[in-house]
Amino acid sequence: MTGAGPGTPTRMLRGEHVRRVVWLPGTDVLRGTCFCGAERDAEDPVELWEWLLAHPDHGRPAAVPPRPAPRELVGA
Repeated sequence: MTGAGPGTPTRMLRGEHVRRVVWLPGTDVLRGTCFCGAERDAEDPVELWEWLLAHPDHGRPAAVPPRPAPRELVGA
């Protein structure tokens, strides 16, 4: 039997938030590509998916939120 069977992808997903993991043939390496364009290679699929799902941080420290502006007391 030839052709795509049940559950076999017949097209590549496209969209604003698609993340990909592909195997680099001839190696034990996987390449993850985030929808933001960032790429990373790893042998461990769990490490790669954790990195992909950490978007948009990708391992960078979280930004410190800005301090609120001081307020004035009326009638003080």
